[in-house]
Amino acid sequence: MSDLHAYSVTVTWTGNKGTGTTGYKDYSRAFELEAEGKHSIAGSSDPVFRGDDGRWNPEQLLVGSLSSCHKLWFLHLAAIAGVVVTAYVDVAEGTMRTTPGAETGRFELVTLRPQVTITAASDADKLQGLHDDAHRRCFIANSVNFPVRCEATFVRENTNETALAEAR
Repeated sequence: MSDLHAYSVTVTWTGNKGTGTTGYKDYSRAFELEAEGKHSIAGSSDPVFRGDDGRWNPEQLLVGSLSSCHKLWFLHLAAIAGVVVTAYVDVAEGTMRTTPGAETGRFELVTLRPQVTITAASDADKLQGLHDDAHRRCFIANSVNFPVRCEATFVRENTNETALAEAR
């Protein structure tokens, strides 16, 4: 038996420069992403597609969603396993290929690169298994049709010990 969860967001296009979509160059790709009780997110398309570089684009939001989901699962699992995480930074990257002339594209890969800082007393041998389990449980990673890899590293507090976990 499963539980159904619903998520509601409102995307409002704010890019009408007064003439609507009369021409490809005549409108802005700006939008606001909103959900009840939350701050809005200023969005646009990627600058390659005439978007505003100062706003989040859907591709960045997708990569950020994958990274955030993995992090939240990892922290949950670390707490249960007795691994004390004191910092977590992920510089995630996604690659998307467009098809010339077809006006379409798709993500080919997202690579997560979390650097996890743990206390000196924490068991670093558990980290790779925690990342593997977080990946298996991530709702977003389970919903996409392209590979999501994790190239994790860790740092142990108050030591110089750093290690690279196996990439999947």
